[in-house]
Amino acid sequence: MDSAPSQRTLLLTGASRGIGHATVKKFAAEGWRVISCSRQAFAPECPWPGGERNHIQVDLSDPQQTMTAVETVKERLDGGRLDALVNNAGISPKAPNGERLSTLDTDLRDWGKVFHVNFFASVVLGRGLRDELAKAQGAIVNVTSIAGSRVHPFAGAAYATSKAALAALTREMAHDFGPLGVRVNAIAPGEVETSILSEGTDKIVEKLPMRRLGQPNEVADVIYFLCSHPSAYVSGTEIEVNGGQHV
Repeated sequence: MDSAPSQRTLLLTGASRGIGHATVKKFAAEGWRVISCSRQAFAPECPWPGGERNHIQVDLSDPQQTMTAVETVKERLDGGRLDALVNNAGISPKAPNGERLSTLDTDLRDWGKVFHVNFFASVVLGRGLRDELAKAQGAIVNVTSIAGSRVHPFAGAAYATSKAALAALTREMAHDFGPLGVRVNAIAPGEVETSILSEGTDKIVEKLPMRRLGQPNEVADVIYFLCSHPSAYVSGTEIEVNGGQHV
């Protein structure tokens, strides 16, 4: 069943867990249709309406698959508008025993995969769907990271630099998409309680001003704010969602 004309539509990458999972649930609860993209097939236990029908399985580390996904999204929209694009997908390869990979030991091929998922996919999707976003006077949210602005004990060099590049891209996109009526912002999460937390995160939490991990739904709420009317004149900014970790 196609979405009703009044129903807003979100395209979300990296939807299968953590912040992405919470974001789907938030937008679905607010009545949005959510088109999700992830490397995994749709999981039946995902508790939102129309999830399987609106899921696209795509490996964003493959440029050809990413470009093909743009055409698939256009088909799913069937000439309609796209109210929001949230570029949440991100990968951070580790060494065999889980250690962070530095600039000295990250394989060149891994640099390429990380940048394709964490950076280039945002360019390809945003540019490829600009007409649909403009039709909605929609919003783009790029999910960066606290690691984009400082050396992090767990996040690797490729991940960190890709997130820093994504923050710069957010400014560029805000400038370029603004005349189309499309707002572009970023959020930079810190230590969020998900299934992929690294051992030793508790040591970081001890030093956070708020002394606790963030919850995925708290991040999803900020993403929703940036895609909804209360932020109608906000563009080109990066909101820190990290309990004061950046101060």
